[in-house]
Amino acid sequence: MLSFSPGLSNLFPAGFKDSSPPTCCRFCPVVLGALFLAIGLWAWGEKGVLSNISALTDLGGLDPVWLFVVVGGVMSVLGFAGCIGALRENTFLLQFFSVFLGLIFFLELATGILAFVFKDWIRDQLNLFINSNVKAYRDDIDLQNLIDFAQEYWSCCGARGPNDWNLNVYFNCTDSNPSRERCGVPFSCCVRDPAEDVLNTQCGYDIRLKLELEQQGSIYTKGCVGQFEKWLQDNLIVVAGVLVGIALLQILGICLAQNLVSDIKAVKANWSTHGDGYKLLNKQHLEKQWLILTISEGSVGSTASELSMEGPGLNPTA
Repeated sequence: MLSFSPGLSNLFPAGFKDSSPPTCCRFCPVVLGALFLAIGLWAWGEKGVLSNISALTDLGGLDPVWLFVVVGGVMSVLGFAGCIGALRENTFLLQFFSVFLGLIFFLELATGILAFVFKDWIRDQLNLFINSNVKAYRDDIDLQNLIDFAQEYWSCCGARGPNDWNLNVYFNCTDSNPSRERCGVPFSCCVRDPAEDVLNTQCGYDIRLKLELEQQGSIYTKGCVGQFEKWLQDNLIVVAGVLVGIALLQILGICLAQNLVSDIKAVKANWSTHGDGYKLLNKQHLEKQWLILTISEGSVGSTASELSMEGPGLNPTA
């Protein structure tokens, strides 16, 4: 005799609507997360980090690859738990998905509240963070590209101003600095001339030897912290809309997962193990009888047809 555990998808009553998303939507977070994770690991492999793990802590600033690895890892774990939990009707994975997603949501909410309440502290921490990355500007090509992009996008230079580049060993103005970039700034601090077709990467050389008024026509003299705050104020509606949209998607994911868990538990409540088979409690015919389902090899079709005749609304052969 072969004991048979019926899948829940075959036990839902007629007219039941599955609250879980379509299969293609379930797999999207897994694929996207795996792609981000693969890009991050590939980047680390190209930089030799995977063969020398200590390099992860040697860099004084932020390695942008961490963003791909962390985001990809979190998306892969969430996608796997949500996808497999929904496909296999596994309440443990679905509960894990809900709790993990809820934890991320509350961390984001707490971060937003703290950032609003402790504005000055956040500003100081942002200054320290940018300056620590300024120090490591030449140590990592990905970090260098990220800083150049930020300074060009926000038309800024350094955390508070161009003099922050004194923190970098290649750009400081000390007499002992033999670098050609001494008392200069990166090219991303320079005010671009629209008429120039070729980027002048030496435009910032010796620029800080000049007076501040003379610098203004050649480089950006405002700090990136102030420019970032200004950008947030100018684009507050767009930024708020994006954040609210992300929060709503997270809440929707939690609600769908909990709804599916409730449906699974409701159906499982109608089944109890009985010997080598399963006992089904048919709520529509509670006054009539308990149906004993014992399926042996070679008799699946006949048993299923008998069950479908005795229990309207159930479709074990689906």
